[in-house]
Amino acid sequence: MSRKYQGLIVLNTKSLEGNVDDLVSAISKDFEAEGAKVEKVAQMGRRQFAYNARHLEAGHYVNYTFNGAPETITKIQSRLRLNDHVHLQHFVRVA
Repeated sequence: MSRKYQGLIVLNTKSLEGNVDDLVSAISKDFEAEGAKVEKVAQMGRRQFAYNARHLEAGHYVNYTFNGAPETITKIQSRLRLNDHVHLQHFVRVA
């Protein structure tokens, strides 16, 4: 059963070599590699944090809208934990 989800990913671009767009597309490929079908990617830009979190003052916010099975979320979370540039991830089911 395929359901619609949104995932908010906060990227750590502090030590990034290259372009942010390349990192965003690489994460989209990670989603697809785990069985999700990405519908929309919305880059929300760089935003300041309310307080320093793990020695970061700001992060680049990206919102992914995708379809996938419920177990796909767990697989995506596990895969993104291994990526050093992913600072935070949050997933919500869209009605």
